[in-house]
Amino acid sequence: MAARPASSTQQIAAVQPRQKHRIGKPTKRGIISTVVMTAAAALVATMALPAYAFSMNGAFDPSTAKTAALASGQQTLEVDATATDAAVNRDNYQAPTKEDLQAAKDAAAAAAAAAAAAQAAALKVAAVSSTTSTAATTASGVAFNPPSGPYSGAAVVAYAMQFVGVVPYGSGASPDTSFGCDGLTQYVFKQFGINLPRTVSNQAAAGTRISAADAQPGDLMIYSIGHVGIYAGGGKMIDSPDWGRFVEYRPVWGSYYFVRLGI
Repeated sequence: MAARPASSTQQIAAVQPRQKHRIGKPTKRGIISTVVMTAAAALVATMALPAYAFSMNGAFDPSTAKTAALASGQQTLEVDATATDAAVNRDNYQAPTKEDLQAAKDAAAAAAAAAAAAQAAALKVAAVSSTTSTAATTASGVAFNPPSGPYSGAAVVAYAMQFVGVVPYGSGASPDTSFGCDGLTQYVFKQFGINLPRTVSNQAAAGTRISAADAQPGDLMIYSIGHVGIYAGGGKMIDSPDWGRFVEYRPVWGSYYFVRLGI
């Protein structure tokens, strides 16, 4: 039998070579999609971990424990019959109360005031013991010891201490009446042969300004507010402060500078 001639379609298929299947190259959009999906999967897994950690699945529940397991001693602890509880010791420390702190503060202030009073009394005694002349009685009936020996800062302080708590503040310049701040300094230094004028500014101009490091007892302390006192050493001063008060021996205060007389 003669072979049938091939159709035209079969002939074209025989002539054309078979095409190979091509794999497409990855696109930028595809890479981004893959990365996003991977990150999303990792995020879901990360969020699942805490939930799994807090899961009570498999946790021991005493209410569901079997009687046989408890009877076997799996959840028991044997303690020797001779064992005793350890004693807990506490010290006797107690935090101070507000009242305790205030009492300590008041005691410290009282001690400081007593020390200042003792020092003032000691200076008064020194002034009395150092004099070599008879005490002079003023018109007010108060006896004061005149200065003895040559002029010195210590002698000035000792002499001025006699007026502390005795002569009131006023506009005068005599223990018979009252002492203004400049009246006190004028009167005290006059007893040592140094004649000072009244007013703070005039007394400041009568001496030589010195540094605080060189200050000594007996130097003037000049305040820019218009006040003057006698430096007593050790951070203390003698002055006639204000109305209603007397001559005082007290700690230095405020802003001031030192002036030395006789140089």
